[in-house]
Amino acid sequence: MAGLLPACVAVAAGAGGSAPRHPPAFPEELGHIAHAAPARREEFLQVRQCARRALTAAGFRAGPLLPGADRAPRWPAGAVGSMTHCTGYRAAAVAAASRIRAVGIDAEPNETLPPEVGALITDAEERAALERLSARHPRVHWGRLLFSAKESVFKAWYPLTGQWLDFPDARVTLHPESRTFTADLAETRLRGRWAATPRLLTTAVALPARRDRTGHAGHARAGCRAAPTPETNTPHRDGS
Repeated sequence: MAGLLPACVAVAAGAGGSAPRHPPAFPEELGHIAHAAPARREEFLQVRQCARRALTAAGFRAGPLLPGADRAPRWPAGAVGSMTHCTGYRAAAVAAASRIRAVGIDAEPNETLPPEVGALITDAEERAALERLSARHPRVHWGRLLFSAKESVFKAWYPLTGQWLDFPDARVTLHPESRTFTADLAETRLRGRWAATPRLLTTAVALPARRDRTGHAGHARAGCRAAPTPETNTPHRDGS
């Protein structure tokens, strides 16, 4: 995940499935998940441990991270961040709001997206593009990758606008050669990056606080001076 974001974004990731380790959870967090199923408790606590590691690396004090009424995580003042979890993987990304306006990350298993979900989250043009990509690069489950890209876009978009998006609201184009993607929504184009392993798909979007000379939001791997830019089988808006 770290290779998908500017260097000024702190990223912490880890494998899921093991008992939570230090630092311990805060009482407020334990209270929030007191009645949750064991699997939900595990992912909730582990992804927050990643988030606290990322907060510390970004220079912030790591406190309890509770979801608000909209289910989005409430980050410390001056920080922006995003969390994600799927089977066997948890990650968080954090940056100073003075350098990054918003960040969105997502991880999904590199598995086939159920057809009924694919039909729900894509339009005809996106489906045609996915068929072409699948024929050329069969080792990547492109429908699932497009799902992940839209999740990353939405996680970055909502904190900026306070508006939820439906999957058809963003048209995503995946670029296999550069391992990037573009998302067109609300007269805005966002740019992101993606990576694929045999088991995992990851996507990320970072919107720097200032725009570059082209006026586009995009990606600057060396830093943030330039302003470039389911675990379940159903669409979700889980801010973790």
